[in-house]
Amino acid sequence: MSADAISRQQRVVIVGAGIVGCSLADELTARGWSEVVVLEQGPLPAPGGSTSHAPGLVFQTSPSKTLTDFAAYTVAKFSALEVDGLSCFNPVGGLEIATSEERWADLHRKAGLAASWGVRAELLGPERCAQLWPLLDQEKILGGLHTPDDGLARALLASRAQMERATERGARFLGRHTVTGIEQEDGRVTGVVTDRGRFDADIVVSAAGFWGPLIGAMAGVPVPLLPLAHQYAKTAPLPELAGRGDPRTEANRPILRFQDRDLYYREHTDRIGIGSYAHRPMPVDAAAVPAYDDAPVMPSSLPFTAEDFAPSWEDSVGLLPALGASRVEEGFNGVFSFTPDGMPVIGESREVRGFWLAEAVWVTHSAGVARAVAEWMTDGRPTTDVHGCDLYRFEDVQRSPAYVAERGAQNFVEVYDVIHPLQPMERPRPLRISPFHVRQRELGAFFLEGGGWERPHWYEANAPLAEGLELPERDAWSARYWSPIAAAEARITRERVALYDMTPLKRLEVSGRGALAFLQRMTTNQLAKKPGSVTYTLLLDEAGGVRSDLTVARLAENRFQVGANGGLDLDWLLRHAPDDVHIADITPGTCCIGVWGPLARDLVQPLTRDDFSHGAFGYFKARQTFLGHVPVTAMRLSYVGELGWELYTTADMGLRLWDTLWEAGQRHGVIAAGRSAFNSLRLEKGYRAWGHDMTTEHDPYEAGVGFAVRKDKGDFIGRAALEGRSEETARRRLTCLTLDDPAALVMGGEPVFVDGVPAGYVTSAAYGYTVGRTVAYAWLPAAAAAPGTAVHLEYFGEKVPATVAAEPLFDPKMARIRR
Repeated sequence: MSADAISRQQRVVIVGAGIVGCSLADELTARGWSEVVVLEQGPLPAPGGSTSHAPGLVFQTSPSKTLTDFAAYTVAKFSALEVDGLSCFNPVGGLEIATSEERWADLHRKAGLAASWGVRAELLGPERCAQLWPLLDQEKILGGLHTPDDGLARALLASRAQMERATERGARFLGRHTVTGIEQEDGRVTGVVTDRGRFDADIVVSAAGFWGPLIGAMAGVPVPLLPLAHQYAKTAPLPELAGRGDPRTEANRPILRFQDRDLYYREHTDRIGIGSYAHRPMPVDAAAVPAYDDAPVMPSSLPFTAEDFAPSWEDSVGLLPALGASRVEEGFNGVFSFTPDGMPVIGESREVRGFWLAEAVWVTHSAGVARAVAEWMTDGRPTTDVHGCDLYRFEDVQRSPAYVAERGAQNFVEVYDVIHPLQPMERPRPLRISPFHVRQRELGAFFLEGGGWERPHWYEANAPLAEGLELPERDAWSARYWSPIAAAEARITRERVALYDMTPLKRLEVSGRGALAFLQRMTTNQLAKKPGSVTYTLLLDEAGGVRSDLTVARLAENRFQVGANGGLDLDWLLRHAPDDVHIADITPGTCCIGVWGPLARDLVQPLTRDDFSHGAFGYFKARQTFLGHVPVTAMRLSYVGELGWELYTTADMGLRLWDTLWEAGQRHGVIAAGRSAFNSLRLEKGYRAWGHDMTTEHDPYEAGVGFAVRKDKGDFIGRAALEGRSEETARRRLTCLTLDDPAALVMGGEPVFVDGVPAGYVTSAAYGYTVGRTVAYAWLPAAAAAPGTAVHLEYFGEKVPATVAAEPLFDPKMARIRR
């Protein structure tokens, strides 16, 4: 939705006056939207939802840059708000302590993430940790990570402050209004019905917290969120804390996290509050939560189950011996929200226009999420990349109530676990499998999961090929979810030929009389080519940010096959499609094998009567043909930098296609190869992965994909924003680095230092088996992106020298692909 399509007189109804609803009303009214009504079922200003009991912890550092940005904005905004002379943020800092070697290593990794995202952080020894928290038994700890700018948000005060500001600008906050229905007409919301009357609305935002699924159901919009209870207890008064500072501030010491036991601590004047994730998951039926007047304390505060807390109390006494003379004086099981991937759920419904979600948002990220949603509503886009929070990031199979419940509960279990970036959840699996799955299992495939798909990362059948390979020794972190077999699979791809399962990649069919004009309007490259052409192109937003990259094959005059990155691309296209264009997700009914390597033509040509020579079937061309008995759409593409084709067929013929290629390939030494080798090969070739290497926060020239922009083709979304921009004007660049030490490794997310100062961060990295060293892509200032520039990365606290390299590292003249 473009900014000029949104009138400043939009009537907005926000459901929920917790920290998110109040923050959103403040952000919207600050942007000139005055017709804002906030409806709350409880009394104001403390309505009894999750905000009313939240302990207010704000730790900014996260593996997600987006969540860190949200938290940083929350800190900045709440620090500037006051109520009755009391700041809405108490910057006591944060302290995460390690009692295991694994956690101590992870804190080094977190220190690197903090440097990458611009958060101040310092690793401390046990003695310094005990100085910050004198109650600590320093003999139990190995060290800690101190983040001095973290702290405690006073959530109710922040809600009140923002409520008052928004009210001054025209917003209305109405307590004791229970929403009973969302009215709509012709696919758009028109109003909200409550037990005390109806409210006209052009836009309705569900910011109802764990009640979100109930509000969504009224609009016919499923909300993938699981309410869960989380234990919080307060000790009796402690003599050690008596008389410390102003009682109004409540806390003077940093928030303490004991993640090895799933615990955190904060001061409440002369008491200590203890939060525990160590107990069993306790799902809550939001529909069964009592109303405010019927709740013993408040709706979100359920009775404390002391037996669940008992192990956590023992762990707490072990860490903080002074607690041995105290007791739990009060406690409750507080309800809050978890999603299948632990991220918020925000954005506008496509099926019910004008119905927005701002759900599964913790106090930590509340103001940041509200700003992003307000920008999205008023300007048409958030300035922060939010693809990891968008409602449409979930595939259909990830929206079932069973999936949401199982994965939401597991996210609770793992909230403080040390999670590897490749680590998949264990259940429910397998969920989505390609037609080749049975053959892959016969070959000993090691599967990881993504988007519900089982994805082979290497094959144990190839283990003999790895014998004798000289590879750098890996540390425990980089050795997880890796095998030297990947090196063998990469080598065979370069020397012979390999089969890659590309089925999980999203495939769309765009057809109809207006298909070409529509795709020309939506994408950056020239698509007005003859049928049989394939084009690499980009989806941009109105500000020129890269929403996605696509491959578009024109299979007939009015029929295109689009290789996309996921459900967000489908959603974006569907939102813009005119009536004479039909868009279908053909992924579930089709499959794809990448046949790549110097012997790819030798394998494929004997199976077809069509000419697969370079002259007859050039690079970035497509044709429909038969391989043996299998009808295929063959596209001459390669994401590994070798000769080859992507071969598509229907799911019912998939196994036959695999067997046909496998049998024909035996004389050529064909192997099956996995994603681990694929990622190494694509980085050697300099191919970007959208969502990792580039997002809406980057334009094509910064990301190194400006070659896919054809301004002379006519208008397209984002074109106007690119005027005056070029590779020469880019102030930052996605930059290729190679590590100086051939044995050094990094994984992604590490900070990059230029002249000793943090200047950027790694987006993707893998060992390049062909070039014999680790390849990393990183965002750096343009001045530091010149080939030959010396930088260093920080990996688990160690400085790793690297050098900016000209890209691509492998086959820069494209001779191997175009033969």
